[in-house]
Amino acid sequence: MPACTPTLLPGLRETLLARQAELRAELAAAAAARRSDRWLDSHDVSDLKDIAERRQWTDQISTQERRDLAEFRELEAALLRVDDGRYGACITCGEPIPEPRLRVQPAAPRCTACQAAHERAVHTRSHLHL
Repeated sequence: MPACTPTLLPGLRETLLARQAELRAELAAAAAARRSDRWLDSHDVSDLKDIAERRQWTDQISTQERRDLAEFRELEAALLRVDDGRYGACITCGEPIPEPRLRVQPAAPRCTACQAAHERAVHTRSHLHL
């Protein structure tokens, strides 16, 4: 049962859509930067420092792009929950996600307790694979 009040839902939906548009622009910029970097790689560069700096810059773009893509997917999932009436309910326990949490993180799929448990489980699994 969703916790989101009918008066709050339209504003949160708009917040989700606005952030999604921002990320779409950032992802397009990152793709353009990658194309630009490929062009630079095709030209001779004699300075090893320039090459290292360019690689570091490319790695930073790739890392940011992965974060942006993950957030974009979270926003898509939240918008699907809005459309099918499940928005505001924890995807793990089904309990309402408190409005203050949704205001701070509109794409939140879980209540605070379930999110903490999820993060502990992910953290534990990642340490087991080391």
